[in-house]
Amino acid sequence: MTVGKGKRPRDPNQLAKWIVEQSTSEKQEETPSEIPSTPADISAYMASIGRKGGQIGGKRRLKTMTKEQRRKVAAKAAKARWKNR
Repeated sequence: MTVGKGKRPRDPNQLAKWIVEQSTSEKQEETPSEIPSTPADISAYMASIGRKGGQIGGKRRLKTMTKEQRRKVAAKAAKARWKNR
């Protein structure tokens, strides 16, 4: 019985067989061919793979924003919070 990546069989015997096959199969993990070493290269690499690079944290974002930008963002957030009340 061929089982897809996310599907598991309902029958307990087939499930046991599937679990054993999954745990004993020899799969090689895919790794990127070139992992950048300098911070600039890492930043460019992470940006190229998109969302996997993560989002900028709030503390870092506040450090890079000017006082006026922070004020505008806060005002927009307050309007959104009080919009439906």
